[in-house]
Amino acid sequence: PYLDQSIVMAACQKHGMALTAYCPIARGQVFSDPFIQAIAARHNKSPAQITLRWLMQQEHVIAIPRSSKPEHAAANFDIFDFNLSKDEMREISGLAHDKGRLVDIAELAPDWD
Repeated sequence: PYLDQSIVMAACQKHGMALTAYCPIARGQVFSDPFIQAIAARHNKSPAQITLRWLMQQEHVIAIPRSSKPEHAAANFDIFDFNLSKDEMREISGLAHDKGRLVDIAELAPDWD
């Protein structure tokens, strides 16, 4: 949620493509984010589940979370029994900032960020 991909998303939607969210849990940073923690508490979900739900509620977005523990992988699928409100969606989207790129491999990180 920390990397603004609105320009890429608009281009993908224009051409009928999906956007893949790589590293959607922000290398664990969502677990200590007070905004995401508050939303998670309201829904009785984990910050990871809130972030994944936020992604899944956006059109044409695919999330590929990584998990080394079976219970975390199972929890990643437990996101379809609730919806985030428009305000919650907007609040999470507002967390994006210009230093939001967490994976910065020169040949993978485009210049348009």
